[in-house]
Amino acid sequence: MKTIGVLTSGGDAPGMNAAIRAVVRTAVENDMTVYGIRNGFEGLMNGDVYEMNLRSVSNIIQSGGTILKSARSQEFKMDSGQQKAADMCRRLGLDGIVVIGGDGSFRGAKDLTSKGITCMCIPGTIDNDIACSDDTIGFDTAMNTIMQMIDRVRDTTESHSRCSVIEVMGRSAGYLALYSGIAVGATSILIPEFECDFEIDVVERMRRTIESGKRHFVILVAEGVGDATEMAKQIEEKTGVETRTTILGHVQRGGSPTVRDRVLASQMGNYATRLIRDTRESRVIACKDGNLVNYKIEEALAMTKNIDLDAYRLAHEISI
Repeated sequence: MKTIGVLTSGGDAPGMNAAIRAVVRTAVENDMTVYGIRNGFEGLMNGDVYEMNLRSVSNIIQSGGTILKSARSQEFKMDSGQQKAADMCRRLGLDGIVVIGGDGSFRGAKDLTSKGITCMCIPGTIDNDIACSDDTIGFDTAMNTIMQMIDRVRDTTESHSRCSVIEVMGRSAGYLALYSGIAVGATSILIPEFECDFEIDVVERMRRTIESGKRHFVILVAEGVGDATEMAKQIEEKTGVETRTTILGHVQRGGSPTVRDRVLASQMGNYATRLIRDTRESRVIACKDGNLVNYKIEEALAMTKNIDLDAYRLAHEISI
């Protein structure tokens, strides 16, 4: 392939810019032409593209977000929208597309593949919920952001002998909550993968901890579990401990990517570009046991990913 496009889709993740940079510079160094596609599949359908070069991606490796912007497209979910995007690829002379995003973005790439367009997918999502890959771009940065925010909340929580119920992202995946919870020593960690018995998993754990002499608590809740504000009310009613709610929200998506995310994004971007140069088969890039590998899109989307039970056990044994 001699001419490719690159786009970011779905929720933004720290490290996406590092991946874009790696794609562009690898392409240029291999005598390929690369076009940046603004606003994801929406921009592709509308031909919102521009040619990129070495200097187009200068001074972005440290930046959060995505210079190509991102958007969710209802039109692209329809067959007519997918055909429109495929026709635009041919009109622009794009031999293939590098797609940086999460599970929904990969499903969009699969649909585009069915219209005859080769897609190379790079996992970029803070939720770390891409089944075929141990790690995704943005996950490490988001965890570090959560850890730093909770450390700050803990200062005032401890000063006033309160309980803080803190909600983090993860509507259907609890990886952020679990590993951040271990890092901050949360009393209870509630994630969507395990059914919660509020009385046992939260209230009784707090009572046991109070009996041991502790007077401040952090309860970490993935957003997919339930209403954090209502949980805080119940905790205060049942334990008598003054309780506050903090919803971290989109602060988790922002900020300069960590070393780990910058390196992973650079490696994946380079690998994806070299792979699309040599093949017309759509693939998903993944990190398995520290190595970069690739899978057919259909194979990758059919995989499932399970929470590490040892990590879940560890969190509850050492955070009482």
